[in-house]
Amino acid sequence: MSYADRLRARERELGRPVRIGLVGAGQMGLGFVVQAARIDGMEVAAIADIAPERGVRAFERAGRADVRTGGDLAAAVELGQAVVVDDALALTRLPVDVIVDASGVPEVGARVAFAGLLAGKDIALLNVECDVTVGLLLSKMATGLGRVYTVCRGDEPVECKALVDYARDIGFTVVCAGKGKNNPLDPAATPDSVAAEAAAKGMNPHMLASFVDGSKTMIEMAALANGVDLKVSRRGMTGPYSTVDDLNRIFRPESDGGQLPEPGVVDYCTGPVAPGVFVVGHSDDPVVVEEMAYLGMGPGPYYTFYRPYHLASVEAPLSVAQAVLDRTPSLAPVAWNAEVLAVAKRDLAKGELVDGIGGETVYGVTDSAQAARAGGHVPLGLVSGARVLRDVPAGTVLTAADVAVDETTTIASLRRLQDRLLQGEPVRDLVPA
Repeated sequence: MSYADRLRARERELGRPVRIGLVGAGQMGLGFVVQAARIDGMEVAAIADIAPERGVRAFERAGRADVRTGGDLAAAVELGQAVVVDDALALTRLPVDVIVDASGVPEVGARVAFAGLLAGKDIALLNVECDVTVGLLLSKMATGLGRVYTVCRGDEPVECKALVDYARDIGFTVVCAGKGKNNPLDPAATPDSVAAEAAAKGMNPHMLASFVDGSKTMIEMAALANGVDLKVSRRGMTGPYSTVDDLNRIFRPESDGGQLPEPGVVDYCTGPVAPGVFVVGHSDDPVVVEEMAYLGMGPGPYYTFYRPYHLASVEAPLSVAQAVLDRTPSLAPVAWNAEVLAVAKRDLAKGELVDGIGGETVYGVTDSAQAARAGGHVPLGLVSGARVLRDVPAGTVLTAADVAVDETTTIASLRRLQDRLLQGEPVRDLVPA
């Protein structure tokens, strides 16, 4: 049965749809609300946004007029009314089944996921920034509590994971998995420098800056590496230009004429591959090579598996269905192979504060987790609000000697626990801490 059929059957059995609490009613959140409203058997029951009027407008765009912002909100949800609050943690106290975080803010994602899991909710993130910072801890915690923690469908890491699973399932070795980047890389991009383009596209300039400066691509490929147990071959990956036809020629090992230092890695390219995702698989069995040639897949032994699109918030409800019905994640860390490091976007002066992802001060670059630990580097997801300890030249990959992270945040606390988890301490001993 399809998810649509199973959701309808569940609603008939329980007498109500899957109830979703959504954090953030910006571009991604709005898309999610409207799309979920078109799917039988699920509904966005409550929205949390620091600007509640955005939540009200999102419900109105989805055809809901019965919006409550006060009174007994838990009772309102039980009655099937739409609820809007200004505190994300309030969602954990409402009778919802799944909390979807579309804030894009690592600290918000960490607070909501941690509190939500403890409150017995499944967690689905449209917030990969949080996942690449503390996703391993949250995933282990969810498993221990009998809940589901997942990154949502529609984002490139999850759609690329589907290709990785497919290639592995039919017996190919994954040489490279990655995505197309749909704009030129400019690490110096800031909200001001992309403001006009952001306005023309109806985007938040911080979000667009995070795309253009490469942070988003680095974050997505780190999440993919951790979610399918692939490696990062070198800091920043290779990032060549490629067409779809050239993917299996470029993303093969240097020893076979390609540009990869080693096989079994994540990477990205610029060019017309975007907005798609790809996997380059390998098989040198003569029978397979002959069959693949007959099927129009090329001479081998490297083959391209390609999906030409990802549908962001339009596909994200699928992860809610998977979590509730199958009790499995669409993507969650199974290893901790990759980190996203913070790099100074301009000269930073002692005493100033870092403004975080998509801002004026830093951008992200992917590296292996081993290299990040060895260098004492600071994860991008932790630097928002960090204080600069000494003058730092532009282009410096920041370390703990360069910036002091705000250790009072939830995400910093969870990161400390995750570091202990990676050192071998069992998660059941960490959660009480």
